[in-house]
Amino acid sequence: MSLPKAVSAFGLSLALGFGLAVIPAGSFSARAETVAGQVAPAVDAARVAALAQTLKMDAIFAVMREEGLEYGQTLADEMFPGNGGAQWQATVSKIYDAETMRSRFSAALTEALATSEPELAAMEGFFGSAQGQAILQLEIEARRAMLDDDIEDAAKLAWQDMQASGGDRVDRLMRFASVNDLVESNVMGAMNANLAFYRGLSESGAFPQAMTEDQMLADVWAQEPDVRTETTDWLFPFLMLAYQPLSEQDLDAYIGFSETPAGQKLNAALFSAYDAVFSQISYDLGRAAAAQMMGEDI
Repeated sequence: MSLPKAVSAFGLSLALGFGLAVIPAGSFSARAETVAGQVAPAVDAARVAALAQTLKMDAIFAVMREEGLEYGQTLADEMFPGNGGAQWQATVSKIYDAETMRSRFSAALTEALATSEPELAAMEGFFGSAQGQAILQLEIEARRAMLDDDIEDAAKLAWQDMQASGGDRVDRLMRFASVNDLVESNVMGAMNANLAFYRGLSESGAFPQAMTEDQMLADVWAQEPDVRTETTDWLFPFLMLAYQPLSEQDLDAYIGFSETPAGQKLNAALFSAYDAVFSQISYDLGRAAAAQMMGEDI
């Protein structure tokens, strides 16, 4: 049984550059050992929660929930057409609960930033500035806009035309994607989500015979070329649309921050946190889909 291609959309849920980020403040601090064996400064969860607010995570998870509800219908249409009624919709809604996503994300982000206390000020400074806040808002608006199929199609055509013409803006967008490793990180995120989906299906008895881990891995890796194409086809039109209003100076500043140690650490931490969130979501969807296919209560 092959996974529907739409499962790959999980990876695209990571593709907002940095603008993609709470556990309740006060109860947890992360500690980490340095290479020399000394304990690095603890990263306070309250400070990470504040950073997540600076990154406009509430708005981002609201869009992710919209994407998830739409994807749930796509999943139903492909895996059990005509059987995706109110019960399934309620299950998908629960899986994409924004508060649950925020909580998981914040815990994972705090862990991922455990050794990044020296860089936090730079992260806060860039995204807390008027320039950084404007960039984040553009990313959110573009992501919400691309929920509309017509806008997404128009953005893809516009990117094709822009890419064919070449020029400094194309070079800058390609550079931004490269510096932040957006293609590779999104591909890996999508494949991790696909594997988690398989595990959820298999563990819930959706297959006539249980799939081994090797079989699931082989099937997921066989999808890698399609996942890579889907990722690239979505990512660059999104970047073009989101950053279209930015001046060259603002985009250069964003790229410049991305190249700093703070930018690199934040980018890696965000992808790690999103991977934790969407692997769990994908696993839960796999279990729910299996139950729906077998006519069980979910």
